[in-house]
Amino acid sequence: MNKSVTKFDAVNVARRVIEIEAEGLATLADNLDANFVAVVDGIKSISGHTVLTGVGKSGHVARKIAATLASTGTPSLYIHPTEASHGDMGMITKNDCVIALSRSGETTELADIIQFCKRGGVPLVAMTCKNNSSLANASDYLLLLPGTPEACTITGAPTTSTTLQMALGDALAVALLESRGFTAGDFKEFHPGGTLGAQLQSAADLMHSGDRLPLITDNSHMEAALSVMSEKGFGCVGVTDKAGVLCGIITDGDIRRSLDKDLPKANVKIIMTSEPKTITPDTLAAEALNIMTAKLPKVMQIFVLSAGKPVGIIHMHDLLRAGLA
Repeated sequence: MNKSVTKFDAVNVARRVIEIEAEGLATLADNLDANFVAVVDGIKSISGHTVLTGVGKSGHVARKIAATLASTGTPSLYIHPTEASHGDMGMITKNDCVIALSRSGETTELADIIQFCKRGGVPLVAMTCKNNSSLANASDYLLLLPGTPEACTITGAPTTSTTLQMALGDALAVALLESRGFTAGDFKEFHPGGTLGAQLQSAADLMHSGDRLPLITDNSHMEAALSVMSEKGFGCVGVTDKAGVLCGIITDGDIRRSLDKDLPKANVKIIMTSEPKTITPDTLAAEALNIMTAKLPKVMQIFVLSAGKPVGIIHMHDLLRAGLA
C-alpha cells in the first residue's frame, strides 16, 4: 500500500527559525531597562577584567562575548567553571567582575564560582532567563533574557536563548565602547591583522610622502609637469598655488583629452582638473577606497591634504597591496 510522503521544506523551516529568533530579539530590545545601564556603569567602574563564564552552549557564547569585549576596549577573559573549581579561580581578583551565563540560572557547575564571588566581594552579573533562579538571586546585577520560545521546538535545544545571549553581549560591548569614546584607531591597535585590520589603516599609514610627491606649481608649463609625472611614476601630478595649497591635478586622462593643444608649452592650469578628490591623513583606508571608486569619475590616485597642502599621495595599487581593493 502506497503512502503519500510530504516533501521536506528546508526553506520554510529556516524561515520559521529565523522569525522565532527575530521575535525574541525584538522582545529583548523592548525589555532593556535600568539594569543594563547599571551593568555598563559597573563594568566601567572596575580596574580589572570582566570575566565571562558558562558551560555548554552558554559557555561558547561566553567565550565569544569575552573576545568581543577584549577587542573593543574592555579587558576581558573567559574561565570555564569546572577549571575554576580546580585552580583557575585564582585568575579572578577583587578588581574584576564576573558575568555568568545560564539559561536556567541553575547550572550546578557555576556554584563554586558564585560562592567565590560572594565571599570575595567580586561583583557578579547574571545573564539568565529566570529572574527567581539561584544565579539571579545570588547576583549583584541581573541581565534578564525574555522567556521566548526556543527555535528548535522539537527538542527545546538552546537556539533562541543563545542568540539573545550573543546579542546582549554585543550590545554590552558596543555600549561600553561608545561610552568610553573608543575609536576605530583604538580598535586597530587590538586587531592589526586581516582584512579588518587593513580597513582600519589610515591614509597616513599607506601614503607616499616627502620627495615622492609629484607636485608642480601653477605657473609651470606642461613640459615640466610631464617630466615630474615620468619621474615620480604615479600617473599624475598635483598642482599647487603660491601658498602651497593644492588647486588641481593632472592625470594621464587629462593629457589624452588635451592632445589637440600645443601640450608641452601649455600652462598647467589649462590642462589640470580643478578641485580634485582629496582626503586627510586620518581618513581610514576603507573610506579612501570608497571616495576613489564610489562616484564618477573614479580615480586611480588621491592626494592627502593637511590644511589644504599636499602631505601624501595614495595610488590604487597601495590599497591593493594592503588587501583592500
